[in-house]
Amino acid sequence: MASLNVYSVLVVLFLTCGAVMATKENDQIIKENNCETKMGFPCVLEAFTSIFETGSISNKCCGELFTLGKFCHSALVKRTLENPLFKFVSPATIIAKSIQTWNNCLALIDSPSPSA
Repeated sequence: MASLNVYSVLVVLFLTCGAVMATKENDQIIKENNCETKMGFPCVLEAFTSIFETGSISNKCCGELFTLGKFCHSALVKRTLENPLFKFVSPATIIAKSIQTWNNCLALIDSPSPSA
């Protein structure tokens, strides 16, 4: 029975260390790439709303999202999910919505503009 308790403690320690390492990794990515300075606040709100709530993102903000880059976009979403305020949110759903927002922006930017 004691070995089961030791095993349980080791599993908890492993999972905790993994979460801490993921947090540090995302923070490092964000800091090294200046991710927090590449989008204006109104576009950050639009992107956040389209991912964590229900909303759409404008062409202008899609442009800023691409300036931010997919690497920073993913790191910022993952770091937000690590915040205790979002502990009741499904990470799989948010990551799927994050990818959907990125792909929707890609379609907007790649689509040919109408002729004048």
